[in-house]
Amino acid sequence: MKSIGLEELKDKYIGKPGTPDRDQYEYELSIEILAEQIKQLRKERKLTQEQLGELVGVQRAQISKWENNTDNVTIGTILKVFNALNAKLNFTIEKKEKVRLRQRAK
Repeated sequence: MKSIGLEELKDKYIGKPGTPDRDQYEYELSIEILAEQIKQLRKERKLTQEQLGELVGVQRAQISKWENNTDNVTIGTILKVFNALNAKLNFTIEKKEKVRLRQRAK
């Protein structure tokens, strides 16, 4: 099973950096917010970074990196972390009316 990075997913489904949809997305849901939520939920659950790491299957240092937003993380890993914290994470995908295809230059 191939994993795909968060940046690749954002580029594919939201748009490249600098586009209006991407800017709006970045404003509403940034990795910093997710990182803070991981840290806050971990503390509410009275777990150390080491204990959360054991639940997720990573070292304590990796949890620290995620909480401090200093490391890239895949959506799959984010889902694992929130699952370990017994929390649900929702993503909203807004579907537009039509897909616009670009014509290739011949």
